Amino acid sequence: MDIGIADRTVVVTGASGGIGFDIASLFAQQGSNVVAQYHNNRERAHQLEHDLGRQRCLAVAADLTDETAVENLFQTSLQHFGPIQHLVCNAGIWPPHHTPIVDMQLEQWQNTLNVNLTSVFLCCRTFLRQTREQRIHDPSIVFVGSTAGIFGEAGHADYASAKSGFIYGLMNSLKNEIVRFSPQGRVNTVSPGWVLTPMTRKFAEDKSAMREALATIALNKVATTADIANAVLFLSSSKLSGHITGQNLVVSGGMEGRLLNPVH
Repeated sequence: MDIGIADRTVVVTGASGGIGFDIASLFAQQGSNVVAQYHNNRERAHQLEHDLGRQRCLAVAADLTDETAVENLFQTSLQHFGPIQHLVCNAGIWPPHHTPIVDMQLEQWQNTLNVNLTSVFLCCRTFLRQTREQRIHDPSIVFVGSTAGIFGEAGHADYASAKSGFIYGLMNSLKNEIVRFSPQGRVNTVSPGWVLTPMTRKFAEDKSAMREALATIALNKVATTADIANAVLFLSSSKLSGHITGQNLVVSGGMEGRLLNPVH
């Protein structure tokens, strides 16, 4: 099925991570040109470039908290593939230590918001400037959020606050701004619940924690990275979702933040 993505260019941030890797791979399978941004895990990002071929995928290192680095990322993308039609803001961190606000240092709070929220602002600003300059007809931005940004997450208020910042305030502002110079432009979010990734491997190995998590999920299973990538692709395609904007698609198996299944 032709979903209108072939030969279009997408910048995927955090492409060396579990979810980002699958998002980048899926776009490439659909014939898109993929710019795979990474900050850490250089080997995995360049393996993606090697596997997909440099004519289809370009791995680019960039610190997304650095204004100049973000501008260079998009300029490199433009020079290599031409105009950029899609942006997937997936990069982010989840501080592993359970730290209530009462014990949280200002440095941790600022770093988490800088990496998870300010970086999204910088990427969106640069993408929108190029969209306006290149007169892109139907650009799309898809944020990868989290159910933590909806329900909150005790011990991880910094992470939850950053995700809420773009799920609500930024997305709903940008979906009204982008159409001023690109009438078919769209901005949406995919918010995963628990997903099996390298970052959550320790959690998955904790049988007690896993039982408690599954007890809150109607489908009684944890998502795969492919589940998230499919949702991102759907919202990026104007052929599949051309009349959808300003929406937060929650891919969590029906999780509500409360017990739905017995804990055995």
